[in-house]
Amino acid sequence: MATSSKVQVILDKFAEVSARVGNQTHMRSLRDAFATITPLYVMAGLAVLVSQVVMPLVLSGDALASAQLWGSAIGLGTLNFSAIIFAGVLGYCLAVNKRFDNAIACVVIGISAFVVMMPQTIVATVGSAVHATSVTDKTAATMSYPIDSLAGNLGMPEGYELTGVDATGAFATTSTGANGLFGAIVIGLLAVTLFIRLSGIDRLKVNLGEGVPPAVADSFNVMIPMLLTLSVFGLGAAVLAGFGTDFLSLIAACIDAPLKGVMNTGPWAVVVIYTFANLLFCLGIHQSTISGVLAEPILTMLIIDNMATFASGQPIPADHYMNMQIINSFALIGGSGCTLALLLDTFLFSKSKSSREITKLSILPAIFGVNEPVIYGYPVVFNLPLMIPFVLIPDLLIAATYGLTCAGFIAPCVVQVHWTTPPVLSAFLATGGDWRAAVWQVIEIAIAMAIYLPFMKVSEASQRRGSS
Repeated sequence: MATSSKVQVILDKFAEVSARVGNQTHMRSLRDAFATITPLYVMAGLAVLVSQVVMPLVLSGDALASAQLWGSAIGLGTLNFSAIIFAGVLGYCLAVNKRFDNAIACVVIGISAFVVMMPQTIVATVGSAVHATSVTDKTAATMSYPIDSLAGNLGMPEGYELTGVDATGAFATTSTGANGLFGAIVIGLLAVTLFIRLSGIDRLKVNLGEGVPPAVADSFNVMIPMLLTLSVFGLGAAVLAGFGTDFLSLIAACIDAPLKGVMNTGPWAVVVIYTFANLLFCLGIHQSTISGVLAEPILTMLIIDNMATFASGQPIPADHYMNMQIINSFALIGGSGCTLALLLDTFLFSKSKSSREITKLSILPAIFGVNEPVIYGYPVVFNLPLMIPFVLIPDLLIAATYGLTCAGFIAPCVVQVHWTTPPVLSAFLATGGDWRAAVWQVIEIAIAMAIYLPFMKVSEASQRRGSS
């Protein structure tokens, strides 16, 4: 009994600390922002799927190239612009969670500060020609010169060719797209936090008096805090430029790359995070408190990278095999803990009337990944026999799916499919139409059912003893 009491104390303390971390304002805002822009990534995934898988089945040549512009346009407005959109959404979510009364101003600050910190000069890829216009006659026709004709005139050593030029007045998609997401997170949180703090200082507010339209009054109230915030970030951008770098490059080198390296070197970091996350769910606190903060941002960036790579027709690098879609499609079948398997076991083998009633109510939501009725109604929460497979099965499926992907038995995930997509279909779509992935998902469900079954029987036996 003493040992049991100590274990309970440890679990309670773990739940308390995890809840504090997950409910911290900035962490909650980050989780809310990713949830808000998920439809953008799903739309981008569908566009990639249609353009790269469906269209080549029915079109070819110039007709195919023209039709694929549809997918390219959607990719430009979603994947390639996602960091800028995210900076604004994060600003809004932080304002809401801090209960700041001018959330739209935080959207402006988030986007503006992020753009301020972008590099002002980029290396642009050179196409097949360069174009020249007359500096004296604005009506003169533009002239084009093939790149090959210029290479020799630039004094480059033999064997070199012109591949890029410095460009100003332009943004690189490496900054505005998925690779800029971590920069958007850091800058968005810092800039909006500073702006809200400054907005709380009464001396910095400009009061225009009564009779002024609310929108005008609100804009003047935050004018000085907005100017000061952007000035601080502008000064930071200028200082870094003096050292030949920029903030986004520093973020990519010091934070983004190391964290991606931890996540994509294998399944182990992800397994550890989801072990604790699912254990937390068994204690009544949603697993996203841990996974939504520690893993999902990085894993989402990796699947977004895969979508862009797949859309360009390039092979997916092995260090991107682990990503968010492996979790959603292959490890959380029916929701956290792969509880669809538990419901199928109950439907086929259970003799408990109450469990079968819960299954009838829960089976349809579980098909679409919603399993809170199972977690709290079956229940899994504080049900020690069911806690064990609930925590271990996703770990097993993450490692197995990653191993099969590395071995080439199933294709890597290249499309972000919404987490509510039903099993089999989700695996098929996520891997760009690989039927083997759909078969593997069926096998996963069978494996999970086999693991859950004895624990389900133990759980029912303990319930019968408790009621007698």
